[in-house]
This record gives sequence, C-alpha cells and structure tokens, in this order.
Amino acid sequence: MDGSDSRQPEQKQPDNESRVDMDRRRFLVAGAAVAGAGLVAACTDGDPRSAAPVTESGTSATGSPPVAEPSTSATGSPPVTEPATIATVPTNEPRRPNILFLYADQHRADVLGAAGNDLVVTPNLDRLAAEGLRCTQAWTESPICQAARSSMLTATYPTDHGILGNFVYDSSPDWDNVPKALQAAGYTTASIGKTHYSQWPFGRRDQPPPTEEWIASFGFDHVLEEFDRYVHPGRWETPYTRFLRDHDMLEDYQAAIRSRPFNTPQSWEGLTSPLPQELDLTSFLAGEAEAWLSSRTAVDPWFLQLSFVQPHEPLMGDPIWAEHYAAVDIPRTAPSIPDVDHPGWAEHFRQMRAHSNSELMTDAFVLAGARQYYAMVSLIDQKVGELLAGLEARGQLDNTLVIYASDHGEMLGDHGLMAKLNFYRSSVRVPLIIRPPQGMDPTVHDGPIQAFDIAATVLDAADTQLDNTPARSLLPLLDGATSHREWAASMIRMFPPARTWVGVTDGTWRATFDHESGELVELFDLESDPDEATNLWQGAPSEPLERLRAHAEEATQTWVELARPEEFDLSATDAGSEE
Repeated sequence: MDGSDSRQPEQKQPDNESRVDMDRRRFLVAGAAVAGAGLVAACTDGDPRSAAPVTESGTSATGSPPVAEPSTSATGSPPVTEPATIATVPTNEPRRPNILFLYADQHRADVLGAAGNDLVVTPNLDRLAAEGLRCTQAWTESPICQAARSSMLTATYPTDHGILGNFVYDSSPDWDNVPKALQAAGYTTASIGKTHYSQWPFGRRDQPPPTEEWIASFGFDHVLEEFDRYVHPGRWETPYTRFLRDHDMLEDYQAAIRSRPFNTPQSWEGLTSPLPQELDLTSFLAGEAEAWLSSRTAVDPWFLQLSFVQPHEPLMGDPIWAEHYAAVDIPRTAPSIPDVDHPGWAEHFRQMRAHSNSELMTDAFVLAGARQYYAMVSLIDQKVGELLAGLEARGQLDNTLVIYASDHGEMLGDHGLMAKLNFYRSSVRVPLIIRPPQGMDPTVHDGPIQAFDIAATVLDAADTQLDNTPARSLLPLLDGATSHREWAASMIRMFPPARTWVGVTDGTWRATFDHESGELVELFDLESDPDEATNLWQGAPSEPLERLRAHAEEATQTWVELARPEEFDLSATDAGSEE
C-alpha cells in the first residue's frame, strides 16, 4: 500500500453489475401487486413476534409520544465540495416498493435474538429475520460514525469520499448519493433522526448546528435532524429538546446527561433515564416516523431513513426496559486482551483504552452499562414493532422493503474496551436484516458483506443506480443466490495526520494493516479463534497474508484527501455544556 495520502487515481469500476435482472424485479414487484389490493393481515394472535397494536389516530397503544413539529435552524449551511452526476433508469414496470431503512447507532451484531442471543428481547427484529435475510458478517466501512454514514450515503469506501474520522470535514450535498438518486427516480424521501453529515459539534470553533435545509439538500424532501444526546444540555435547541420542554421534562433530562459527560470516567457508567418511556428519544423519533408514514399516499413510492440515535452512549435506558434487565447477568463475550506489540497499533490501542476509561472496567461496572445498552436495544425493537404494525394496518407492509442495520458496533467491555474505533468483531460487525415485500423463507448468509451494499440494494429495488461504486446489491441473495463477496474492508483514521488503519476479512481470517507503511499489525484465524484472542501478526503465514493485503490495497486504491479546514480544532466544542 502506497503511503502517499494525496494520490487520486481513477475511480474504481463496480465489481459486478448492480442493476436488477427481470427475475428479481418480478420478485420485488409481486409485493406491490398484492399489497395494493387492500389491508394486509396482522400478526398471528399469540405469536411472540407480534407488534403492538395501533389506534385509529396512528399512535401506538403502548404509548408513542405526541409528534412535535419539525423546525429549522436559523444558521448557515456548511460548505460543499465538487459536484457529481447521478445515472437514473426510467422504468415502465409496476409500482416499485416503498423502502424503510431503519438505521441504529452503535448496535453490535450479536445483541439480537435472531443472532442466538437469549438474553436480549428483540421479537420484532427477530420477526424481520424470520421473514427475510440476515447477514452474519456484515462489516461497516468504518467503525467511526461519520465515516460510516458518509459511506452509506455514497456507496463508497471512506478513502473514496475522504472522510475517515469524526468532526474534521463536512459531507457534501454535491456528492453523488443515494437519496438524490431516489428523488430522481420518483421517490418521496425523508430523513428522521441522526445523519451526522456535518462535523458539528466538534471541529470549527463556534460552528452552528447544520440546518434542516442543508440536510434536505442531500436529497431529502422531509427532514427532522437530531444528534447524540450529549448535545442536548448545550446551548442549541433541537426538535427533541423542544418536545421535552413542552412536556416539562427538559431540565430533569439535561441533568441526567450532564451526570455522564462525554469522554470522562463517567461516560460509560450506566444509569436509568428520568424520562418515562413515551418521552425517550427513541420513542420521539419513532413517533415522528409514524406521523410521516401515516401521511403517505399510494401514488408515489417513498423512502424513509429512520436513524435512531441509540444505543450509542450515554448508557441510559428507559425505566421499563431498564427494570426488565436489572437482574440479568450479561457476560462479556471476548474478555481477553490480544497482543498489541506493534508500536503504532499499541499506541492506537492505548488511546482506545484511555477513551474507554479501561482502568474502571470491573465486571460490575461493565454489567451495569450492558444492562442499559440492552434496554436501549429493546426499546428500538419495540418501536420497530409499532411501525410495522402501522404499515400493516394501512396495507403497506407487503409493499415495503424493510432494512435494519447499524453504522457500527460497540465493544461493551470486550478486550477491555468500550465504544468502537477498532476491527474486533464487536466493533466492526453490524446487524443486517432485509425483509422483502411479502416476506420470504428465513435465510442466513454467512459470507462477507459490506454495509454499503445496503445502498446498492436500495437503489436496485428502486430501479436506479449510482455509477462507479464498489457496492453490490443484495437482492440476488433474496432470490436464492448463495455467494456475494469474497472479502470486506473497513478503515480508521481518527483525524489528519494520524495513521490510517485498514481492516480486512474473508470470513475465515481477519487482518489489520498500517496503510502508510503496509505493515501487518493484526492477524486472527477466525475459525480456530473466533474471539480474536491470539494475534498471529509475528511470523504470519504468507497465505492468507498476501491475499488479505491485496484485498486491503484494492479497497484503498482510490484516495481522496480533502482540504484540511483552517479552523480545525478538536477542542472546540460546546457539547454537553450550559454555555
């Protein structure tokens, strides 16, 4: 791997054709024809996967919050970079499916009932898996929020769009991206929740929050923007803080968030929210989503990206689910600390331990946080069930492609770490479930998947595409294909000019390389060592080493280095402050 960060070779060509063939088109359109006939039957009575009922008003009987009116920030928009073009594909075929993309923040792949976890309660996500495709080795393009989300937006690797970390650059509305392609294909588009397309609230000093008009310029007809709960005690008003103020609960909530300040020894300490469940941020976002979905007509297909802010820390669950998990013993799945003797990787690992406050990480401390983490996942699942019930009641579910995923995982004490920022399985793997219109027999795919393959899948279902992306549609797997990718890659750079790390897996082996030097720093045999306890980096066998190295080089063959902002300052933040 060449160490020059400024190289910009020609854009790579797609690895395979991303357009859907006629058999798969008929597979998707069949749901549209059936669902258009009328109301779809609800879940079977007594089935533990059944979702909560929906009242005539569209509000869940379990207590979805009132819907606050979205508002617009009065601040300016961040700068943009070079424009790109979108290839649209006209179609005269029957109505294309609606698309519901449910996107969690920091949900690790194994905290899911369908993945074999008997401790977590996720009947609605399990239902989607029972009626669709679940991918067990879906890798994020970066275990860092903004980099991963920019890759999902563009269907490209971080080195293709230039954002490899958080809070340094803004994503650009001028990039060739998924929502713009969907708009051009005739879809009504909406974003509700966290996009993280801006470097705010870190980065440029005194930078205002991104406006909803700026988020809309990425290709969304409707926007309600939220961010991590750490910003809610700050001086900025968001739709959620207005909602809590209207319910006289803002001060209690802000006090709870202040008690767990970001990047401090208290960051990972679990606590139960002072808010009732119906006022939780997850409930609020799901209520906004239900309000938007219930206003849709049967004329034009729609795309909704509902981006839950949780289970990202602070580790604070709602009182009902927190009580459910209060006595549950949740073990760490991979407690060992692997060899990190390579000097560069050892320094990165030291920084991860500092961020995790690893010296506090007793079993009791981790367990208290894990219980709240599970509580947040279960509330997301509960709200997913309510949304599915609403779609069923309106006769739309079986004309809707439903996708559930996360931007990255969460270590939750594994290898002595919290958060992400590495390529261990708890950090780099994400849950990925796709339920097609009308459902299908449950299918599990155990081969490597790139998370941005979701973007190609969404566009494929909409009968459109983006040119020159490495993403591959997953629709063939819904139609019986058994192979998809040979490998998947992920990338980390905290901020320029820090080192860039490239992780790669073929499903059997997993390696980490220093991009600049090309040196191997980690190698794990996943078949004999699934917990990644024994690092084989010293004296690594040439096979699979050279094969994995070639994959890492292929993933990074395009390198876009964005201009470093003049006011770049990681210390410049008001997040979590009262000022």
